[in-house]
Amino acid sequence: MKASAFVYPWDVNGDPEAPALIAGLGVRQVTLAAAYHSTRALTPRHPRHRVVTAEYAAVLYRPGAHWADRALRPYPAGDWAPGDAWGEAAAALAGAGLEVHTWVVLAHNSRLGAEHPDTSVVNAYGDRYPWAPCIAQPATRAYLVGLAAEAAVRPGAAGTELESLGWYGLAHLHAHDKTGGVGLGEAGQYLMSLCFCPACRDGYGRHGLDADRLAAAVRAGLEPVWRQEPEEGGWAGVEKLLGEPLAAATRAYRDETARTLQEDAVAAVRAAAPAGFQVLLHADPVSYHCGANAGVDPAHILSVADGVVVPCTGDPAPLTPFAAQGRPDAVLAANLTVVSGMGGSPATLAADAARARDLGATELRLYHAGLASDADLSAVRSALAGG
Repeated sequence: MKASAFVYPWDVNGDPEAPALIAGLGVRQVTLAAAYHSTRALTPRHPRHRVVTAEYAAVLYRPGAHWADRALRPYPAGDWAPGDAWGEAAAALAGAGLEVHTWVVLAHNSRLGAEHPDTSVVNAYGDRYPWAPCIAQPATRAYLVGLAAEAAVRPGAAGTELESLGWYGLAHLHAHDKTGGVGLGEAGQYLMSLCFCPACRDGYGRHGLDADRLAAAVRAGLEPVWRQEPEEGGWAGVEKLLGEPLAAATRAYRDETARTLQEDAVAAVRAAAPAGFQVLLHADPVSYHCGANAGVDPAHILSVADGVVVPCTGDPAPLTPFAAQGRPDAVLAANLTVVSGMGGSPATLAADAARARDLGATELRLYHAGLASDADLSAVRSALAGG
C-alpha cells in the first residue's frame, strides 16, 4: 500500500539530511502541515534545535492579501515557521522524490477563540471553549472555507488532508489539562460538546427545539455523569441522558451543520485546485463524535471527498463503515501512530497494516516522521521494506 508520513516544516527546514531520511523510510508521499494548531514538538535529529514551540494556531506560509479587511483571518506563524516555511520544506521534500500533500487543521484554534470569544462553542452551562470555533456561525464558516481553499492548494501540492472539518467539543489536550477527574464517557462528552451560542440557539429553533429548555435538559442529563453513575455506551447512552426526541433533534441539527460545511470546504478546495488534486478528510465514522477526526456520515463524505484518513492505532475497526460503502475509487487511508513514546507500535507496523488492509484500507498514514525516534524510524523502514 502507498504510505505517507506526516511532517512539520520545522522538521525539514534547516536540516539538509531530513528529506533523504524521510524518503529512505520507504514512503512515497509526505503530508506536510500548512495550517496547524499550537503545539510543543520535539525535533530529535534537527541540527539547530530540539524543541519547537508553536505558540498559536497559524498558517505556515504567507497568507494572501485578500484577508486584510476581514475580522476573522489566519495568523502568520512566528519564528517557528517564518515566511513560506511550507513552500521551502515542500521543495526540499519534492527534491528527494516525494509527493507532497498539504495537512490543514481547521476548526481548532485557541488564538481565534481568545481574540474573538464570540466565535467559540458555548456549552449548556455558559462556558466557552476557546479552542473550538462554532461551525454553525456564518462568519466562522466563511473563514474556515476560505482557509481550507488557501491552505490546501499550495504551489507544488498534489492533494490535501483536511483535519478538524466538523464539530470540536470538550475533549482537547489543553495546556496543563486537568479535565480527567470525572470520566464523562461518550454520552457525557456529547452533552458537554453541544453548543449554545446564538447561531446554535437559532439552529435548534429551526429543528423545533427551545434552546433554554434544551440547555436545562442537558444540565439535568449530566447530573448522573457528575455523580459517576454507570453510563450506557454509544448513542443509546445519549438517548438515556437526554431522552430520545431531544437527542435525535440535536444530532439532526449538528449533522446537517457539519455536512454542509464539509461540502462547502471541499467545493472551495476543488475550485482553487488544478485537475487531479486529491481531497481527503480526517474522519470518524460516527457522525456525533467531535474532534480532529470529525464525525461524518460515511456514505455522504465519500460522495463529497476523494476519501478519508481514519484513526486506526490499536484498532482498525473504524475503517469498516467506510469500506462498506463499496466505493473502489475512494481512498481509505489507515492512520497509524509510529511514535512509541506517544502510544504507537512501530515494531508491529507490518501486522497492523495488514489488518487494516483486510478491513479495506487502500493506503497508510504514518504519524509522525519528525517526532519519531531513530529506533522508531528504523522499525518503520524495516516494515515498509518487508523485512
